Amino acid sequence: MAKPQFDFSNHRVLVVGASRAGIGAHIADGFAACGAEVTITGIEKTPIEDYVDRYPYRQLDVTDEASARRLSAEMPKLDVLVNCAGMGSRETEWTNEGFRHVLDVNLVGMLNLANAFQPQLAASQGAVVAIASMYSILGSPIIPAYGASKAGLAQLVKSLALAWAPQRVRVNAIAPGFIVTEQTAKGRADPVHYNRVLSRTPMDRWGQPEDLVGPALFLASDQAAFVTGILLPVDGGLLANL
Repeated sequence: MAKPQFDFSNHRVLVVGASRAGIGAHIADGFAACGAEVTITGIEKTPIEDYVDRYPYRQLDVTDEASARRLSAEMPKLDVLVNCAGMGSRETEWTNEGFRHVLDVNLVGMLNLANAFQPQLAASQGAVVAIASMYSILGSPIIPAYGASKAGLAQLVKSLALAWAPQRVRVNAIAPGFIVTEQTAKGRADPVHYNRVLSRTPMDRWGQPEDLVGPALFLASDQAAFVTGILLPVDGGLLANL
């Protein structure tokens, strides 16, 4: 990956949900390549992938408010918070229990992080980048909780942006399209689904995790100093092709 043209020297960055190869891991690498001091988290006690040896690792359950506050107490200074923690479950989302769990991770988890790290971000006049989804906008007959949670996340980002603007804290979200990750492996293994995605995506490919790095760096940087409360699609033109 080419080094992005951003400077995050002397910036402390927390990337939540980066314990395995995927979007969070690539974003962590992107910030580190720009000079940032990066800390990553995952739900697991120990990281899944060897790459995390490059970064301090903290176990974090975003659904647990106390867990978020404990991590906040360990990090008295923070410039950028990136929340990549998220989940979907095709098998359980139509059940009440499964629906609630997905909302707890994808939506309530963001609120827990925001409340826990607001003092540090206000002190640094920092930035928040959340990973939403194209399903913040589109409906889905298969993952209703995922879609509802990501739509709620997009609205929460707007509310946080308004509430924190007086403190000069910017809050934005990225809406990825279909990205090659562990979470999409099952769908990519289905030739019908795989080719349907290609047919709907004007750029005629699935996205890669590294496609999210530049947008995340931009939204967290001083070059986006007048940008807050937005949902930025990174989807190869899919949403423009509705």
